[in-house]
Amino acid sequence: MTKTLFIGLDGATFTVLNEMTRDLPDFGITMPFLKQFMETGAQAKLLSTPNPLTPPAWVSIMTGRTPGNHGVYDFIRAEEKGNEVYFTLSDSRDIRTETIWSIASRQNRTVAALNFPLTAPPRSIAGSLVPGFVPWKHLRRNTTPPDLYDRLKEIPDFDPKELAWDFDREKQLYEAMTEEEIENWIRYHIPREEQWFRIAEKLLREDQPDLMAVLFDGVDKLQHQAWVFLDPALLPSNPSPWQKRMREICIGYFRKLDTYIEKLVELVGPEAQVFMASDHGFTASTEVVRINAFLAEKGYVTWKETDDSPAAKRREASTFAYLDWEKTLAYCRTPSSNGITIRVAQNPGDPGIKPEEYETFREKLIEDLKSLKDENTGEPILRAIHKREDVFPGGAMNEAPDLTLVLRDYGFVSIKNTQPVVEPREVASGTHHPDGIFLAGGYGIKSGMKGERQNIVDVPATLIYSLGLPIPEDLEGNVAENFFTTECLKSTPVVIKSTTSLEKDTKDEVENISDDEKDKILAQLQMLGYME
Repeated sequence: MTKTLFIGLDGATFTVLNEMTRDLPDFGITMPFLKQFMETGAQAKLLSTPNPLTPPAWVSIMTGRTPGNHGVYDFIRAEEKGNEVYFTLSDSRDIRTETIWSIASRQNRTVAALNFPLTAPPRSIAGSLVPGFVPWKHLRRNTTPPDLYDRLKEIPDFDPKELAWDFDREKQLYEAMTEEEIENWIRYHIPREEQWFRIAEKLLREDQPDLMAVLFDGVDKLQHQAWVFLDPALLPSNPSPWQKRMREICIGYFRKLDTYIEKLVELVGPEAQVFMASDHGFTASTEVVRINAFLAEKGYVTWKETDDSPAAKRREASTFAYLDWEKTLAYCRTPSSNGITIRVAQNPGDPGIKPEEYETFREKLIEDLKSLKDENTGEPILRAIHKREDVFPGGAMNEAPDLTLVLRDYGFVSIKNTQPVVEPREVASGTHHPDGIFLAGGYGIKSGMKGERQNIVDVPATLIYSLGLPIPEDLEGNVAENFFTTECLKSTPVVIKSTTSLEKDTKDEVENISDDEKDKILAQLQMLGYME
């Protein structure tokens, strides 16, 4: 039975990987192993979820279902109750569909899943799971099987504070945003990736799972803050000493990452099939679009009046402290959602529009959003405005934003009550692009193949096929058959059979994350531009 290795590269894009696999002046080839892997394997762009964001995209890769069915749209979920909106961090209990870890486990395949978001609290699998995106104090409780955490402590220099996101450290580094602090923050992700590599290495050697899946998320974090040092189109012609050093640090990160990838591929063996994918790509965001400020101009959002005291100004700058819920009819909840929520009254007397007015109201809102244009060129600021039924069909559709916006530079909106509505950024920042990467290599994979763009839900179907398992008929993606040789497809035909199974076995006893730690996670999301 063929072993399968899946390496997730959060935010990886061909814009950067092509740069890292060519002979650069002063640096040479940064990622020589990846260069060889790409040249001797198969590759394609990978279309992300309609809002190319970490939670919905990785959950689609873990389930083979789109957000309208798996139910995850953002880092947080929100619930409106009258004049209050309650926010809760998303976790594995919000996923409505079965994961590939479970699909493989119940068909006698062993699995190791490392650092994937929304995998805590863990569901039972035949193998090992170490969740991503949890405070380090909660790693032991959310690692499965129960003895795995003690096994990890056998790894030389194992440090759970480096393994998980160090929210305190990252918050401290971003309070001042000095050049030195940004430099240290980027350096911080190299030892963190090493921790995840060491865990994958140990489990590959000792457990030899049928499916080894590990996510390296430093790619995304670097690109958010250091895109100007990675995008060849933005590199300064006469860089300052600090700019040179930053580029060198970024190159160093990718060089180190290449060694981790090489070692994992070596450990899984020549008879294995290896896949790499990203949840989305990256590009440059060049302007700030304050969508709630625009909605306020059009009469959809109403802000409470404030005085000039420092305390009032601080509250006013927060997300919703001074949003008047009695009068607000449509608003954006988070920058990461890029979505507009229309407030529909559930009961007589509730704030919001009447249900029978919804369609007319939404059409008018769309026309007003289309009027948001560049004052200098007349170009629309919004590339697209998606109705939720068009891009999020499924049983969880009603939890999606009523409208999902795509900015012309693919950036995240701002939701602050600040003017002007549209403002150029002083320095371009990294933001998500719909096109990620999908790579394959090893046994039964075509050599030198460049295929048409695949869909993100094709990744799990392809992984399930690689394990020699039938594809559940309710998966929304297809096996990337053009990646595989004719001989491979003939010897192991693609079989569509049965359906996925609902998972109800999340641990009964869950150690809830404290409010203080939730605040730290939200602060981390703010630093990366997902929250304000």
